Amino acid sequence: MLCDVSIPILPALDLQDTIEFYVRLGFQNDTDPAHREYYAILRRGEIELHFFPMPELIPAESYAGCYLRVSNVNELFQEFAAQSLPKSGIPRLGCLENKSWGMREFAIVDSSGNLLRIGQIIHE
Repeated sequence: MLCDVSIPILPALDLQDTIEFYVRLGFQNDTDPAHREYYAILRRGEIELHFFPMPELIPAESYAGCYLRVSNVNELFQEFAAQSLPKSGIPRLGCLENKSWGMREFAIVDSSGNLLRIGQIIHE
């Protein structure tokens, strides 16, 4: 039985670069080879991200992003941190923090400037 789900569709300056970035973070490339020039699908467990090419994108000016609620935020942060992403610039990995709104979360900005906030409810 399928449950309700939301899947972000984000712009990519370069689809191949985007695929490589997320594969490095442990995502599986599930892109249909027949469509790889104009669409990418990346999955990691229950997380699914879709990307479309936008060659005119300026990563530093991108406002695209999404929030991913997970059940393993500490584990994901440690795995992403092991990839030695910078703490500033593009791409970058932010700090893991407990927020006043009851979430433990971190942010990652990919090579296209997409902001992904990844969090878990603190009491879980």
